[in-house]
Amino acid sequence: MIQKTLLAFCILLSTICFGQITIQDKETKEPVSFATISFGNGNGLFADDEGKFVFTKKLYRDIDSLYITSIGYKELKMVTDSLPSVITLEPLADQLQEIIVQVKPKGKFKMRKVKPTLHEDYFKCWLPTIESEIAVFFPNEEKKTKQITKLYLPIKTEASDWSKRKRSNTKKRSFSTLFKINFYENNEGFPGDILSYEKVVFRVTQESESVFELDITKNDIFIPKEGIFVAIQILGYTDKLGKLLPNKKYQEVKTRKGIVKVSTTFRPLLPFTNEISSKRTYIKRIFLNNNKWIRFEKKNIANNKLLAAGLNNYGMGMEMKVYQKN
Repeated sequence: MIQKTLLAFCILLSTICFGQITIQDKETKEPVSFATISFGNGNGLFADDEGKFVFTKKLYRDIDSLYITSIGYKELKMVTDSLPSVITLEPLADQLQEIIVQVKPKGKFKMRKVKPTLHEDYFKCWLPTIESEIAVFFPNEEKKTKQITKLYLPIKTEASDWSKRKRSNTKKRSFSTLFKINFYENNEGFPGDILSYEKVVFRVTQESESVFELDITKNDIFIPKEGIFVAIQILGYTDKLGKLLPNKKYQEVKTRKGIVKVSTTFRPLLPFTNEISSKRTYIKRIFLNNNKWIRFEKKNIANNKLLAAGLNNYGMGMEMKVYQKN
């Protein structure tokens, strides 16, 4: 039994080592962390913090092309028959020149908090998949200078024993998931251009609090006059040290109509709510629909259990510095 287990581990390790590819900046040779690798069929994966990902024909036998993208770089299409061990992306000079350096305001400020909205109902939660990104809009009604210092992200962990799920001290289902935060400008009511090229990533486990507090003071994120979209995106499961695992991001299920690819679901769950009057939550499928944002509401999405129950919003909150003089 031990020999069989060892053999299986060696085969898996060999597959990973053989199929490991690194994405680098063409000019600096620095790794392009968390680049998006799309398969062109609605599925894909992400590189890790060192720009590495795993791709072999044994893992993805029906994929013949990869579309590799990252903010600030030209998209690259590659055939999978002879992938090199190192792939380079060319920087988009025009995008890099458009980065605006925000000068920190001086003077008095007040701390303000937008409280998160959460609950404990398993059945009123979004079950995240790798291709989904959820954005929440925060207006800037006073037009004052505001710097986001913290994000409050509601999460819901699960009991390892479903029959004991209502007990407060029950053991939780283990997981370790890497998230990424993106900030977008308001483009006529939809998430527009990215506001920061800096990578904001964090890890959530079963030990995390029901509201995950993410301190982003050092990232210098200021809310534009037209408001801001703050988006949460899952990158995948990690090891105990927070390193992104090269696990397959979808499962192949045999049906009467052939093989159907079903996206892998990740933990934790994300509680949705009906306690917010305005519809301020937007979603997109990163590998589908041309990466297009839509508002999370019935007229845009059919047969969604959350929307059928009137749960239109993810209850993200934030803390900010509100400066008294602009």
